[in-house]
Amino acid sequence: MAQELATLAQESADRLAGKHVGVVVAALAGDAVEIRGAGRTGGPQGGVPGPGTLFEIGSVTKAFTALTLARLVSAGTVGLDEPLADLLPDGAVVPARDGCRITLRQLATHTSGLPRLPRGMLLRALLHPSKPDPYAGCTAETLLTGLARTRLGATPGKRFRYSNLGAGLLGLALAHRTGTEYEALITREICAPLGMTDTVVTVDAGRAERSAQGHSGRGRPVAPWHLADLAGAGGLHSTATDLVAFVRAQLDGGPAELAEAIRLTRSVEHRKSPFAWVHLGWMAHRLHPRQGAHLQIWHNGGTGGFSSFVGFDPEKRLAVIALGNAQRPVDRPAFDLLRTLQSR
Repeated sequence: MAQELATLAQESADRLAGKHVGVVVAALAGDAVEIRGAGRTGGPQGGVPGPGTLFEIGSVTKAFTALTLARLVSAGTVGLDEPLADLLPDGAVVPARDGCRITLRQLATHTSGLPRLPRGMLLRALLHPSKPDPYAGCTAETLLTGLARTRLGATPGKRFRYSNLGAGLLGLALAHRTGTEYEALITREICAPLGMTDTVVTVDAGRAERSAQGHSGRGRPVAPWHLADLAGAGGLHSTATDLVAFVRAQLDGGPAELAEAIRLTRSVEHRKSPFAWVHLGWMAHRLHPRQGAHLQIWHNGGTGGFSSFVGFDPEKRLAVIALGNAQRPVDRPAFDLLRTLQSR
């Protein structure tokens, strides 16, 4: 099985490298794991990207934010159905609709009714489409000022509406409640228990040498993104090695201090359709019976120069991770590889 897994991972990496500058693919089956790279990092050290190469993981960050929420719920630090307003600084104004207030559960399941982007961001993007680092100005003050003037598109809890703003506010709120920075909170609650040493918001000089260079969809180098206080929506950098540890915990239940939180993330469901739903921080669906009716839980991500995918099947203990350093989705080849593993 190990040789077959290695071959499949390398084939997938080679296929993706045809559309990306560089890519790393990790495939997990039971206790076996294979990590393969193709293309080039474009970074200071050059060469083929590997297990320790850092990538911006974009919205895969949301799975970390939601698991941190579950950890704090398990510890009694916050309540899953606690209103967002109770965790924000005094004076913060949070919109409501039909008498319903936004809760932490709704932020983590994209059912808060909040728009996809902070107020004013869409207009700025339309006026300056080539502006780099579009989220850099999303400080807590800016986010909360915009939030006070935001109208909800749906009654909280009623409808799925994907929201970077909601996930970012969740990270901001959890950090405020615990009196720490978002990065330090993720490190304490998730990375330290799992031995993940390269999942960070701020890339220091040592990690910068191992970082891939991001590229546009046309293969041109682009500047990194910084999400300021919206980091909970997509501000993390990570490696294939760290993400393998993260997914392994999802497959095996994790160490004792994380087990209850992982169970909580998956026990919460909001149905989008009979075959698709959302957990805390994860999308999920079950394939059509003609495709084996396999379960797939996943999240993808994209920034100005990177794309990412993490998907797994806890029933068969299978997973696929794909990281690319260009603004082109890696989803389809990653899903193809996951389905291939599930059909074995």
